[in-house]
Amino acid sequence: MKSAAKKADTGDSARKRGSGVSTVYDTLRREIIDLTLPPGSAIDEAQLSERFSLSRTPIREALVRLAAENLITTLTNRATIVSQIDFLNLSSFFDAMTLMYRVTTREAAQNRTDADLDRIRMQQTAFAASVEARDPLEMITTNRDFHVAIAEAGGNKYYTELFTKLLDEGRRILRLYYSSFNDELPRQYVTEHDDMIDAIEARDVAKADALAVAHANQIVRQIQSYISADRRGSVSLAL
Repeated sequence: MKSAAKKADTGDSARKRGSGVSTVYDTLRREIIDLTLPPGSAIDEAQLSERFSLSRTPIREALVRLAAENLITTLTNRATIVSQIDFLNLSSFFDAMTLMYRVTTREAAQNRTDADLDRIRMQQTAFAASVEARDPLEMITTNRDFHVAIAEAGGNKYYTELFTKLLDEGRRILRLYYSSFNDELPRQYVTEHDDMIDAIEARDVAKADALAVAHANQIVRQIQSYISADRRGSVSLAL
């Protein structure tokens, strides 16, 4: 009986720790992507332990997960901070993103199946709902899933992996994009996704490419304009 009770206690402890890790990870991830914790902010284990009423072990496990997503960085002096946004190389990032928008949308128009279209439409429905709700973090997630679904429809796993990596890396940059509209995205930018779906369904590669270029370009212009104005404002966008 004692052995059984001990196993139960161990199981409860593991579940509690796992729940604690998820709570810390989800909360900090949301705050980092939302820029509530701006780039360069210090991450202090002792403060987090007190904030979440948890031991250091689940805190460290959550930080490992965040580091794996490049959302936090441990410096040479062993201090941990929220990872900086690399504004100096932003133009190169935009070039890569634009190329992947084009490549994946073209490939989807060439290779998609009916099942692929169903998945893409499902993600678009979720994205439209998040826009309607003015939920920026959900917009970021559903926008990512929409474009990943398009990449998967193209059938090239290397394009999909690269585009997914870029989309994940660009989450905080996309947060700036939605902030530029006060989180109320104009309907025309939602329908851009619908137009891309129509071109993919019609297997119109040239139109899919043109729509992907236009989609990427308007995002880049909006973000560049917002960053330029914001550096004269109140939000810290440290290099």
